[in-house]
Formats: sequence, structure tokens, C-alpha cells
Amino acid sequence: MTAKLETGTSPDANGDGDIEDSRAPLLDHLKELRTRLIYSMIALIIGFVICLFFVRPIFDLLVLPFEQAVTKVSADLIEQGKPGLDGDLIYTQVLEFFFVKLKLALFGGLLLSFPVIAYQIYRFVAPGLYKNEKMAFLPYLIVSPLLFLVGASMVFFFIFPYVLEFGLRQQQAFSTGATVTLLPKVSEYLGLATTLFIAFGLSFQLPVVLSLLGRAGIVSSDALKKGRRYAVVGIALFAAFVTPPDPITQIALGGAIYILYEISILSVRMIEKKRPEEETS
Repeated sequence: MTAKLETGTSPDANGDGDIEDSRAPLLDHLKELRTRLIYSMIALIIGFVICLFFVRPIFDLLVLPFEQAVTKVSADLIEQGKPGLDGDLIYTQVLEFFFVKLKLALFGGLLLSFPVIAYQIYRFVAPGLYKNEKMAFLPYLIVSPLLFLVGASMVFFFIFPYVLEFGLRQQQAFSTGATVTLLPKVSEYLGLATTLFIAFGLSFQLPVVLSLLGRAGIVSSDALKKGRRYAVVGIALFAAFVTPPDPITQIALGGAIYILYEISILSVRMIEKKRPEEETS
């Protein structure tokens, strides 16, 4: 009877030893996660402070497509014998423009600190990867910001100027002499700009995400091919949701995402072909 009691109170029999063993790695992971989050927040704060000193040149750069659209529309109006546009941005609250500058500095700080944040993500997941997996993961840290930059550049040079020109041309005069005039608020302008930049930038991450899922064995190229019809519907809904209500912008974003979807299929297919060699090595 005594022997049974001793056995029943043993830490191993109760599983206390297993619990302690599993608890220690969990605490280590949480501490590591906290460290990586702290480094990421410090990088974001430093980027925010740096962008505060350059917030006016950054804002001037974002306003450049608006100025170009105003100049183009005004030239057409003057040719028709009508007065040109003023091209002013307004704010209707005392501190509205101040908070716009803070948001712009935060947005710029996030872009500036993205390489550091991506590196912290890699440092967090790297201990659980094999050497060949680490070497395979590193290129995505370089490709991801480049794809985001391509998407943002597409917005800045092509999509955003068209959207602004389309909106400015909606102004009209009635026979009574009254006019419908656009008075864009600076906060709404910045909100539209950042929305388009983020939407296109994140959309261009699709090959990276699907390639990582393919490398992890979660998706396959055959499954992506069979899911084309569903992907088209999802892409159309996403483009309609995140872009202004004009068909040209929606078609541009939807078409770009679909091309990236096809590129993702090819990327996953290449990963599948190389997988036997990687497993052998």
C-alpha cells in the first residue's frame, strides 16, 4: 500500500515533470517574442522621429500627383474658355493638419523600419528552421519590400494621378450659374493616398505568401490552378472593396493581382520540383 502511495505521488507519474519541461520552452519563446517586439517598436519609433523632421518634403511628394492632375485639368478648361482650378487642399478643424502630419510621419516610419521588423521576424522563426530552410527563407525578406515598392510605384505614377484627374473632372456649372466645386480635405486626401499605397503594396505580396505556403506544403500548384475561378471572384471583391468606386482603378488592381496569382502558381510549381532534391540533401 505504501509503495502504491509513493508511486502515485511521484512527479513523473502525475506528469508534473512533463509540464515543467514544456513550460520552460514556452516561456523562452515568449521572452524571445517580447525581445523582437521591443526591437521592432524601437525601430518604428526611430523611423517616426526621423520622418517628423522630413514630414513637409514627404507631404510635398504625396501632393505631386494632385498638382499634376490639377495642372492637366486646368489646361483643358482654359482651352474651353473656362477658368482653371485653384488646386487647394483645405482642413476644417484646428488641429486636423497637425494630426495629418503625425499620421504621415507614422506611415513613413513604418516603411522606413520595415527592413528591421522583417529581420526581427526572421530572427524569431529562424531557430525552428533547418539550415536549408533558413537559406530559402532569406530571399523572401528581400523580395517582399521590393514587391511592395513596385506596387506603391504603380499607384504613385499611374493609378493615383488617374483617380485624381477623374475626380477633378466631375466639377461642373449649372445653367443657373451655380457650380459643383471640389474642396478636398487634406485628411481625406492622405487617407485615399495611404489606402491605395497599402492596398497595392500588400496585394503585391501575394507571390511571397503563396510561395511560403507552397514551401510549407499547405498549398500546391494543382490546387491553385483548380481554384482559379474562386480566386477571380475573390480578387474582384477585394479590388472593389479597397479602391475608389471607379472601374478603371478596380480593373487595374484586379488585373495586377491576377497576374501575380499566375506568377505564384509558377513559383509554387518550381518549389515542388526542387523539393525532392532538398529532401535528399
